Parts: sequence; structure tokens; C-alpha cells
Amino acid sequence: MTGWIVVALLIVALSPLVWLVPSRRQRGQMDVRLEARRMGLAMQLAREEWPYWLSKTPPSPCPQYHHPRPRGRQDSWCYWQREPGVWVNKWQEPCADAPLAAQLATLPADVYKAEATPQMIALFWGERAHPESLAAIAAFLKARA
Repeated sequence: MTGWIVVALLIVALSPLVWLVPSRRQRGQMDVRLEARRMGLAMQLAREEWPYWLSKTPPSPCPQYHHPRPRGRQDSWCYWQREPGVWVNKWQEPCADAPLAAQLATLPADVYKAEATPQMIALFWGERAHPESLAAIAAFLKARA
């Protein structure tokens, strides 16, 4: 009987340690982020003001994958994926630049926003897609940088 009490006390004492073990989803996110780092991409969690007209609400903060742009690039643009495959600007107009629209179409359905500034190009990604999605994201970022 005393042995059972000792075992029960040990279980009660050690059970909070289980909370420290990352979940399967967290381990998957860590693997994706490490692979992105190996591919030369940077990642940060960014807070963003999302438009009310998006079909699904993105997480806040949202993972932002970005790549620096060389000096001399002055083009700036910003598009949101309203529905899978439908990229619109802040006035909900579709992307008029055909080469950019073709590249945006290659991105996974859980990319919420694509943005380019003179300093960097960034994608806000939900990280819920398959591992091959990271390759498409890296190809897009490096091609548009």
C-alpha cells in the first residue's frame, strides 16, 4: 500500500513537467522555421492589422517570413489572399501585374499577405501547409527580391 502512495505522489509531482514538452504542432513549426533559416530566410512574429473582409481571420501575431532586397529597388506593393488563389490589394482590386499574379498563384492557401518595400519582401504565412510549401515560399521570396 505504501508503494502505491509513493508512486501516486511521484506522478502528481512530475505531471506538470509534461506541459513543458512541445506539442506535435509546435515541433512542426520549429522544424519549418529551422529549415527556413537554412534556406536563408528570416522569420519573426509580427502583429498586423488585418482587413475585415478576409474570409478567415489570420492569427495574431502571425509568422512573417522575409528576405532583404538589394539597394535600388523602389517598387512597393501589398496584396492579401482573400480566398485561396484570389489576391487583392487594399481596395479589393485583383492584382493587375500579370507576372506577379502568376507568382502569387504558386503560394500556399494559408499565406495571408504578401508585401514588398524597398528594404525587404515579406510573406505572412499560417504555417499549416505541407513541408513543400516552404520551398514555394522561399522560391517566391528570392525571385521577387
